[in-house]
Amino acid sequence: MIRLFLLFLLLNFSSLSAFTQRLLRIQSPNNAIGLTVQHLPGGGMQYAVSYKGKPVIAPSGLGFVLSKPAVLLTQFTVTAVDSSRTDETWKPVWGEVSQIRNQYTELILTLRDKGKSGIVMRVRFRVYDDGLGFRYEFPKQGALNHVVVADERTQFRLTADHQTFWIPGDYDSNEYLYNATKLTAVNAVAAAVKEKDIALKTVIGPNAVQSPLLMKTGSGLYISLFEAAVVNYPVMHLQLDKKTLTLTSQLVPDAVGNKAYLQTPANTPWRTMLVSDKAIDLLTSKMILNLNEPLAIADPSWIKPQKFVGMWWEMHVNKATWQLTGGKHGANTQNVKKYIDFAAKYGFDGVLVEGWNVGWEDWFGNWKEEVFDFVTPYPDYDIDALTDYAQKKGVRLIMHHETSGSVTNYERRMDAAFSFMVKEKINTVKTGYVGRIIPRGEHHDGQWMVNHFERVAQKAAQYKLMVDSHESSRPTGRHRTYPNWMASEAARGSEFNNAPTLGITPEHTTILPFTRMLGGPMDFTPGLFHMRLNQFDNSRTTRVRTTLAKQLALYVTIYSPLQMAADLPENYEQHLDAFQFIRDVPVDWDDTKVIAAEPGDYILMARKGKGTNNWFAGAITDENARDLTLPLAFLDQNATYEATIYRDAPTADWDTNPESYVIEKKTVTAKDVLKIHLAKGGGCAIRLVKE
Repeated sequence: MIRLFLLFLLLNFSSLSAFTQRLLRIQSPNNAIGLTVQHLPGGGMQYAVSYKGKPVIAPSGLGFVLSKPAVLLTQFTVTAVDSSRTDETWKPVWGEVSQIRNQYTELILTLRDKGKSGIVMRVRFRVYDDGLGFRYEFPKQGALNHVVVADERTQFRLTADHQTFWIPGDYDSNEYLYNATKLTAVNAVAAAVKEKDIALKTVIGPNAVQSPLLMKTGSGLYISLFEAAVVNYPVMHLQLDKKTLTLTSQLVPDAVGNKAYLQTPANTPWRTMLVSDKAIDLLTSKMILNLNEPLAIADPSWIKPQKFVGMWWEMHVNKATWQLTGGKHGANTQNVKKYIDFAAKYGFDGVLVEGWNVGWEDWFGNWKEEVFDFVTPYPDYDIDALTDYAQKKGVRLIMHHETSGSVTNYERRMDAAFSFMVKEKINTVKTGYVGRIIPRGEHHDGQWMVNHFERVAQKAAQYKLMVDSHESSRPTGRHRTYPNWMASEAARGSEFNNAPTLGITPEHTTILPFTRMLGGPMDFTPGLFHMRLNQFDNSRTTRVRTTLAKQLALYVTIYSPLQMAADLPENYEQHLDAFQFIRDVPVDWDDTKVIAAEPGDYILMARKGKGTNNWFAGAITDENARDLTLPLAFLDQNATYEATIYRDAPTADWDTNPESYVIEKKTVTAKDVLKIHLAKGGGCAIRLVKE
């Protein structure tokens, strides 16, 4: 690290006193992104952002409202200016690349409240080549110990009415379809009313949207507003003022209306923006990860990416039930053995079992404190015998802990539940938080729950367990610090293919990597092969709106180190030639190349398997058929590869012929360019093996 103190020129001024009413400007390392900070004559602080000389964020305010002490922190005296540059490289435990460069220019302003409180606050900016982040810091000080945040006054003032990809601001759900409209056309309440299949909604208001928020300007700039390293603080949603085109931070309140409880020293999460004139830059950015703290686990060698199958989709297509009553209980010993046999035969690491434990009969909607104890199986589920059976087959069971929103109950029982997992030689848990939260009045996105999700990761690490969280707040790069928190759902996942109202549109999976997935891997549960979901219930009209080839490509375009083959074994056994791609595709990578992408339209990328010379490519499209080209220049020069191409058949169509595909093989080199045709709602998956 090279520290360069006070190198930044004040515009025509070089003294701190001059800055109190002037501008301070810094640039990203490549000079593409400019940050301007202005101290207004009355004491207010504003920042602005430009990209290649063009304004991106117009002058926007910074500040806080505290209720303890009762202070409005918007007028300041600047007491210090500090700066530095950092250029370092680190290696993630697992991920999309084998190493990550962390290069930025940093500016720190120390501010003192101009009022009687005398409170000292720092604002720390880090400017990267692909974006910037800033956070507020409250150092330890005599005048400030315990802090209650009533509101945060962070603003993002936009320069025009951009095209925007958004979902309604909601304190309890992020499982919405994305809307694509002009910013001024946002109507979150109307959009939420259309969503009939979301179990729990707490919509903020008509002009509230969630972050990450993706925008595209008329001149072709892509802007993403988000946050990083959300720790001991609520999730940030955004309130839109359509007249001024200003987005203001909307923090999630607790049961009594407060936003956060802090004790100095304390930091907020980073408020972030990614900016580029190339869509692919958003998909390759590692800024969110870089803004998180380094690895907190001394020896992470036990953390292993994995592929798994599961006794899960049966319940969604009405073949089986979670509960024991009714005669269709899926998680019985003999049925789970079939999944273990299937996993062992085809080389999968684990078997997820849902509905194994007592309590599913009255688990949903009762806002009940005691539902599950996480250690008592149903009488038809012999967990000891299944553990032994799986171990002999070289497979592990994956635990499922549905809390039914009763989080206080889960916290009391976590040690017992994790000890039980260790006893049963189970090293991975899928957690769930369906329903209203207990303690009553808290929200999924509030500070209390953010702290709970962090506690689960920390506690699981003590037991050397890996976590896949569902119905959690969306990730913000915490897997850098706790890589055992391997994946989250936190968006509309594949289970919504079974939703009777809106389901999942073909464009949805072309938007997720630009939005939700900027914060971390998603357990989307791809790999559905039977697209009409009336297999076991003739009354069902729901369907999967992709082609089979696209389901294969999702294993490349939607990254997770925990990847599920979501469909039933019998559906895979009808297409073993296509199923081979799911068997072969890695879940950990040395390198990733995004070849072409446009949010809401298409994505084409290639990834190199960890520790191998093999590459895998995936291409997906929205409801429109299209043709893409894949230059193979990323392959090793002077080498040949066998390319196995899994593509849509000429007659494939997500609506009329979704399960039609073609598999072909050819020899290729780095000089070749593959032409890829994608059907409506279609995709293409390619395996490239070095010969």
